[in-house]
Amino acid sequence: MTDLTSLFTDLVRLETRLYNVLDARLKTEHGLPLGQFEFLRFLASRGTARVYDLAQWAAITVGATSKAVDRLEAAGRCRRIANPGDRRSSLIELTPAGTEILTAATPTVDAELVTWVGSVLPAENLEQLATMVSMLRQRAEADPRTDRAEPKAIPGS
Repeated sequence: MTDLTSLFTDLVRLETRLYNVLDARLKTEHGLPLGQFEFLRFLASRGTARVYDLAQWAAITVGATSKAVDRLEAAGRCRRIANPGDRRSSLIELTPAGTEILTAATPTVDAELVTWVGSVLPAENLEQLATMVSMLRQRAEADPRTDRAEPKAIPGS
């Protein structure tokens, strides 16, 4: 029987190491942290999104997401526009500079992933892994316990 705790540890350590190598290369070659790359990809795939949408997708707090969007906006990679469907929120969209850096950085990420994943696993195993990880992610995303909620104020503080 598979030791699920060891499997979990392997998944977490693998993710951490891959994140570190991708983040370092993107920063060195493009001046773009991996977290910003991921947000740019999300925005590019949807056209526009609210901060809340990004937070839900990334499973981080709305506050942390808003700060990340502030950094992207300060770098000229995205902009906030009025949300015609909800005047209380704004929509975020890529700027031409955001599209340009995403286009330049994508082959860098792809090359690193080929090195660390694609060159290690045969194609059929890679397909199976992708399917299984997607199934696990869908299961986790369907359960609200996996959401990253905003910290709640402690009564009396």
